Amino acid sequence: MTEWVDKKNKPSWLQRLGTQENINFVLTNRVPRIALTRLMGAISRIKNPVFTRLAISLWRQFTDLDLSEARQTHFESIQACFTRELKADARPIDARPDVLASPCDAIVGASGTVHAGTVLQAKGMAYRLAELTGKAADVVTFDGGSYVTLRLTSAMYHRFHAPHDAQVESVTHIPGDTFNVNPIAVKRIARLFCRNERAVLRLRTAQGGWPIALVPVAAILVAGLRLRFLDLHTNLRDLPQQHFDCAHQARKGDELGWFEHGSTIVVLAPAGFALADGVQEGDHIRMGQGLMRCPNAG
Repeated sequence: MTEWVDKKNKPSWLQRLGTQENINFVLTNRVPRIALTRLMGAISRIKNPVFTRLAISLWRQFTDLDLSEARQTHFESIQACFTRELKADARPIDARPDVLASPCDAIVGASGTVHAGTVLQAKGMAYRLAELTGKAADVVTFDGGSYVTLRLTSAMYHRFHAPHDAQVESVTHIPGDTFNVNPIAVKRIARLFCRNERAVLRLRTAQGGWPIALVPVAAILVAGLRLRFLDLHTNLRDLPQQHFDCAHQARKGDELGWFEHGSTIVVLAPAGFALADGVQEGDHIRMGQGLMRCPNAG
């Protein structure tokens, strides 16, 4: 039986385009993303107190930007505000050895079990772990393990930290695009995190020797990533994939690096890890809060 369609009342293409979600998607993805990101990078570095104050005031009109916890409240540039440090003890660190702490302030996105080398970006949209990290061995390392996607908004604290006492064993920088990583784009663009510029930090915990990976993913207006322990500044440079072996020791909560705007971090852990009690998609989580439960180290 053919379904009857009321063509007279069917919304026009202009009406469909006019939905808020479609407008957001078009304005942040169907644009010259890399050029706009480079332009925003240049604007954010302008050191002019009047311009910076006006820009931050405008920023506050559209976001929940809160600078009450910032170590300083006067900034020489927009970028300095993006990458602000916090007052001491503004983020208590969960010191329990059987807890993997959140590396950043974020909204919890897709999470679950790595199955047959794939993880979910959103409901019904999977991507291959090896494509995300650029290393086939990671499929074996994390298969059957846990993953969680942490989305940073533009107003959030943008620095990220060690989730456990660990050694950073290597860093891989993978160049790519700058699609938006907001929920609208995540639902629509297949393999989004595998297409954007990103870095893969591979850590090994001091207790238990568990392999952990943090994958900071760049986004439109934010292809800038700095690491505290390595001379690497990702900023849409025309470079091939780079791999760095290192042996940086970090205590839980130590700063590892920062974004120069908001973005996403994918956290990967091996079999035996699971989300901490009460953590679920849509939650706001702060750096240092319990994110995952570790296996019993014995």
